[in-house]
Amino acid sequence: MSTDAATLKRPLRADAQRNYDKIVQVAAEAFAEKGTGASLDDIACRAGVGPGTLYRHFPTRDALLAAALGDALAELSATARRLVSEPDAGAALDEWIVELARHLRTYGGLPDSIATAMQDPSSPLCTSCQPMTKGTVKILERAKEAGAVRADVQASDLNALIGSLAWAAEQRGDSDAALQRLIRLVTEGLR
Repeated sequence: MSTDAATLKRPLRADAQRNYDKIVQVAAEAFAEKGTGASLDDIACRAGVGPGTLYRHFPTRDALLAAALGDALAELSATARRLVSEPDAGAALDEWIVELARHLRTYGGLPDSIATAMQDPSSPLCTSCQPMTKGTVKILERAKEAGAVRADVQASDLNALIGSLAWAAEQRGDSDAALQRLIRLVTEGLR
């Protein structure tokens, strides 16, 4: 094991852990208020730390976004695991699409941030979204096997559609109900 790997596994000192936790909390609030483009220097200031401390814990915006989304991504992963075992594969796919689209509305600009991150496998945000991506593959394959969706639909197509719907709803200022209507239009086309 290299020294860097050993350092990464070592728990943070209590003060460093407090700083980390405060930065994540403040970042989640700032992203909710101002979207994913919120100023990192402002986040550091609001967290009561210097920019160096923020960047030491989170060297990139994607790393901070991944940490701020941590709980939401864990819940989404749990939803995917539950839906994979649902008896109605078509209904499971519909629910998954709605859940993903809702997740993408967590912060303004999140669809763009995730779409960009997914093009860079080294991005911490891309890495943290892998359970979501794998969930889409599993749920979609079950729906295909059950004949609930067209055989030519690919997971990457579905993720692009969901991201596009969430982005469009965000741009138009749509409510959840309007987003769900858009989703129904798309899912009917997938049948």
